Amino acid sequence: MAMVTAVSQESSLAEFLELPETKPASEYINGKIHQKPMPQGKHSTLQGRLVAEINRVGQPEKLAYAFPELRCTFGDRSLVPDIAVFEWANIPVDENGEIQNRFSVAPDWVIEILSPEQNPPRVIEKILFSLQQGTKLGWLIAPEDYSVTIFYPDKLAEFKEQDDPLPVLPAIAPWQLTATELFSWLRLI
Repeated sequence: MAMVTAVSQESSLAEFLELPETKPASEYINGKIHQKPMPQGKHSTLQGRLVAEINRVGQPEKLAYAFPELRCTFGDRSLVPDIAVFEWANIPVDENGEIQNRFSVAPDWVIEILSPEQNPPRVIEKILFSLQQGTKLGWLIAPEDYSVTIFYPDKLAEFKEQDDPLPVLPAIAPWQLTATELFSWLRLI
């Protein structure tokens, strides 16, 4: 179960951001610090492969970029999605045209991968909050039952499994992936 630490009454998001980073990462949600669970095998495999595949499609043409475990501070929270995908034009850059260290905008696409000890409603709430703050697409990947729940800002969630195509950002829409293909990455033989 994820560790939750109450923040003192005087603590704020700004004070949280001054704390040293933790491993695994901690998030600031509703005045509390929540430590994310340490990624395990299935989680790490899906996360690594998804980041590589999204960047394989999105990076060469400067369409989108996927970041693993990137701290994104927006609204009154500081979240660390398993994968934060930004359309190219929305990637924060500094005066030198280099990627900024601090991202203070919601990702265009949030991907969360459930770990066995995670509480699904809390993860869903993070995705819903992101959608309210400007995120265009959310995925909740459940490796234990080979399903993906898709979240949108303007319509009901969809449950995807087997050969159902998984919606992606329009910027990389020529790329297609089904639930079966996604979960096939877990097999080594």
